Amino acid sequence: MALALLAAGVCAVAGGRAWAVDAGDDVAQAFSFGGACVGCELSGRKMPEARFMGANFSGATLVGSDLHGAWFFGANFSRANLARADLHGASLFGSDFAGVDLSDANLSGVRGHGASLAGATLTRANFTGANMIGADLSRVSARGALFAGAALMGVELDQGRFEGASFRGASLVGADLGGGAFPGADFTGANLARASLAGADLASAKGLTQTQIDLACSTPLTRLPAGLLGRSCRTGPSVVILRATHPTPPGSPAP
Repeated sequence: MALALLAAGVCAVAGGRAWAVDAGDDVAQAFSFGGACVGCELSGRKMPEARFMGANFSGATLVGSDLHGAWFFGANFSRANLARADLHGASLFGSDFAGVDLSDANLSGVRGHGASLAGATLTRANFTGANMIGADLSRVSARGALFAGAALMGVELDQGRFEGASFRGASLVGADLGGGAFPGADFTGANLARASLAGADLASAKGLTQTQIDLACSTPLTRLPAGLLGRSCRTGPSVVILRATHPTPPGSPAP
C-alpha cells in the first residue's frame, strides 16, 4: 500500500509523471515504475525489488532509501542523490547513473553490465562482489570505495580518483585505468591482464607485484611502485565486450 500511495501521490514534477504497476499478489512487493519523476524527494523510502523500466528519475533524492534487489532497465538516474542507499543485489543493466552521488551506499553484489556511472561520487561505496562488466566508471571520485572480489572486466576507470580504494581479488581484465590516481589503493590478488595503465598513478598503490604488472599494459607515463617495471603492449583491442545488436535484414550490407 505504501508503494501504491507513493506512486499515486508523488511526481508531477518537471513536466513528467511517474506510474507504478502492482505485479499481483503472486509477487510480493513487485512494483514497476515508468514515466518521469525528475527531481523527486524519495529519501528513506522502502522500495525493495522494485522495477524501474525506462523511467526518468534524474536529479531525484533517494538518500538512505532501500532499493535492494531492484531492477533498473534503461533507466535514467543521472545526478540523483543515492547517498547511503541500499542497492545490494540490484541490477543496473544499461542504465544511466552518470554524476550520481553514491557516497556510503551499499552496492555489494550488484550487476551493472553496460551501466554508466561516469563522474559519479562513490566515496566509501561498497561494490564488493559486484559484476560491472563493460560499465563506465570514468572520472569517478571513489575515495575508500570497496571493489573487493568484483568483476570489472572491460570497465572504464580512466581519469578517476581512487584514494585508499580496495581492489583485492578483483578481476580488471582489459579494464582502462588510464590517467587514474590510485594513492594507497590495494590491488592484492587483483587480475590486471591486458588492463591499460597508461598514465595511471600507481606509485603508492599496495599489493602490486611484478607478475601483475607484466600482464598489464604500461606506458612511460605510468607511475609504478619502486622496483616494478611496466611493459608496453601491441596496439589493438585488449578485450571484447559482447552487446546485443539488431539482426541485419537479408540482403543488407554488413555493418
